[in-house]
Amino acid sequence: MDLKEYYQHYLTLHQNKTNRALHFLGQCVTIVYVTTAIFHQAWLLLLAAPFIVYPFAWSGHYFFEKNEPAAFSAPIKAKISDWMMFRDIILGKLKIW
Repeated sequence: MDLKEYYQHYLTLHQNKTNRALHFLGQCVTIVYVTTAIFHQAWLLLLAAPFIVYPFAWSGHYFFEKNEPAAFSAPIKAKISDWMMFRDIILGKLKIW
């Protein structure tokens, strides 16, 4: 399955607006975290950056979607798809409210 097809599957796991909003919030926190780590030259903290979103995203799956996060089965494609969904929310293609 190529990334375009996977992203379509990924979106089926993110139909609840609250879940998408939690993903969006997690990505925003990730951006702030990375920016702060770079500003303070705390390079080792950057190792944790890919994992900042997970408490936000996974709580959305467990409490609102009632499904398993995509990261459990395809972590790399799920991470890329998460950023694609972030982009689509910013562009107004997906709603979070």
